[in-house]
Amino acid sequence: MPFIADRLSRIKPSPTIAVTNKAKELKDAGKDVIGLGAGEPDFDTPDHIKSAAKHAMDKGDTKYTAVDGTVALKKAIQAKFKRDNNLSYELNQISVGTGGKQILYNALMATLNPGDEVLIPAPYWVSYPDMTLLAEGTPVAIECTQEDNFKLTPENLEAAITPKTKWIIFNSPSNPTGAGYSWDELKALTDVLLKYPHVYIMTDDMYEHLVYDDFKFCTPAEVEPKLYDRTLTINGVSKAYSMTGWRIGYCGGPVDLIKAMSKIQSQSTSNPCSISQAAAVEALNGDHSFMAPWLAAFSERRDLVVNALNACEGLSCPNPEGAFYVYPSCAGCIGKQTPDGKTIKTDEDFVTYLLEHVGVACVQGAAFGLSPHFRISYATSKDNLIEACKRIEKACSELSGEASIAA
Repeated sequence: MPFIADRLSRIKPSPTIAVTNKAKELKDAGKDVIGLGAGEPDFDTPDHIKSAAKHAMDKGDTKYTAVDGTVALKKAIQAKFKRDNNLSYELNQISVGTGGKQILYNALMATLNPGDEVLIPAPYWVSYPDMTLLAEGTPVAIECTQEDNFKLTPENLEAAITPKTKWIIFNSPSNPTGAGYSWDELKALTDVLLKYPHVYIMTDDMYEHLVYDDFKFCTPAEVEPKLYDRTLTINGVSKAYSMTGWRIGYCGGPVDLIKAMSKIQSQSTSNPCSISQAAAVEALNGDHSFMAPWLAAFSERRDLVVNALNACEGLSCPNPEGAFYVYPSCAGCIGKQTPDGKTIKTDEDFVTYLLEHVGVACVQGAAFGLSPHFRISYATSKDNLIEACKRIEKACSELSGEASIAA
């Protein structure tokens, strides 16, 4: 259509949302589908957080707030950064948006000029490249293979930096792989970034609290304080507090950047929902005891899925440090034939086969910038995961022929 802006041709709809919608459509049509595409916890928002929202409504906190967040929420965020990350931010260094996605979007729109490059380790969350393109920047993917545990190496980082590099977007634990960076691994990367003062760091810490075993979370400005003035530290309440629908994300960063982001937000959404902000204050300041049983359940599900997938012919699944995703390789299935004679040529073919043949909805690795893999979210019930893994094992066992690439 001629009246649609050219900038829309640069981007595509979110593949993860597309898979979730497709699974829902099939379910609504009476198909037996297990959806493993959605990146949201299946637990309900804790009662004390919901009560805070009800109390806010009852006392009339239903009006406009400051564009980039209430003072109460900014103070809660300020305390959280100090408590959890040893980072000190003044209130004018903090911004609140309608989800972490808006924070990222605002930051890129506020800083990118045509030709500016944004380094994005791959596999990546699907929206990073498209938001960069929409802001007229150039996304530069840095491949992080399974052999490197899907983690960026200092050598690969340094090789990707050019005079045009404006940002690197960093995500640990990662969506889609669940890979988390240790303090030493992160320090090796920040040592590289210290040498390039024109490069800014955008760190997406959304899965900070969703870590397992003995893994200790850390964030770049905490590991290397000399990068504090060049770092935008982003987080939110969506994942750890099971508040995806409440739409609250936040960040701490340089005053000038926060001011610019607020200007953009003032001309787009204006303030985040006042009720959601009140709930987020309670989430950050209130009781966190619910997290321990949630983490235990996620850890059990992770182990179940990893073990089951590694028992499937043609699949190889690393054990992630955090989040609630696994990112198995399906290299051992590429080149094989389905029971109806189709050849599995790509990871997209493989996830289509799983959906059509056994009713399991996953997301292809191509959507995250690294093939041949696929992402499974284990943020669903144990019973669903057991049944889904049985179906995936069945689908793999019914492929015939030889794989065309090494597993």
